[in-house]
Amino acid sequence: MNGAGGRGDGHDALLRAMPAVFVLIWSTGFIVARYGMPHAPPLGFLAVRYGLSVLCFAAWIVLARVAWPQGRGQWLHLGVTGVLLHAGYLGGVWLAVKLGLGAGLAALIVGLQPVLTAMWMSNQGADHRVSSRQWAGLALGLAGLLLVVWHKLGVGEAGWFSVGCAVLALLSITAGTLYQKRWVQPCDVRSANCVQLMAALAATLPLALVEAFSPLGGWRWHPELGFAMAWSVLALTLGGSSLLYLLIQRGAATKVTSLMYLVPPCTAVLAWLLFGESLGPGVLLGLVLTAAGVALVVRSPGR
Repeated sequence: MNGAGGRGDGHDALLRAMPAVFVLIWSTGFIVARYGMPHAPPLGFLAVRYGLSVLCFAAWIVLARVAWPQGRGQWLHLGVTGVLLHAGYLGGVWLAVKLGLGAGLAALIVGLQPVLTAMWMSNQGADHRVSSRQWAGLALGLAGLLLVVWHKLGVGEAGWFSVGCAVLALLSITAGTLYQKRWVQPCDVRSANCVQLMAALAATLPLALVEAFSPLGGWRWHPELGFAMAWSVLALTLGGSSLLYLLIQRGAATKVTSLMYLVPPCTAVLAWLLFGESLGPGVLLGLVLTAAGVALVVRSPGR
């Protein structure tokens, strides 16, 4: 009994830790972009990342004898989410930053995802209604997010195309989250992610080939580029994307997307630790407000 209970407690603790681990891993995306972006074209980098990730997942699937998703419909739905959650979201963010959009403004635009998701869910019937407490949490989280990135909004060049790429990323990850929650049936996260990444590679590779003949298409080998690619494949894709898949399958869409509010504040802390970027009073207050807002959204109704 004690052994079984211990395993159960360990499993529950792991499930409770998943959101925090996801936020920490996902927050390193902007840090990795800072390392890799100066040395590679955005879509070319992502195409290589998807290809390497597919190879890693495929080897894992073969060694572990993991079952592939069943049915053409399931493959189609996973392909759609792969294009949205990987190709659309990451492609939009990396293009926007490469074109000069400030990281703070990019984070703010993509950080609107919880509000966009809540607005959609509130129109889907009583079963999906967003409570007044959750709306308050979303507003509080957005206020905290503004405080965190406010001092960076003027850094970079906010052109129409770069802002449009960030908006594309916002719409892609929002639509991908809602689509996966609605249409994708539970299956092994490794094979599901592999299918998603194959679809993302198929959508990104032609654009990367076109990009190679543009001013953005130059590659320059540097150790930072190697680190950025290794971390992107092993931590962000194999780790972060797998956790996102599991969180969407296990939780309500509004609760899952509210975690995105925590990414810019966590990124600010990482930038402070790694690059010595300042953490002023406004940023620290924003961290507190954002955490409080997410707590309101994810808290159980009876608590």
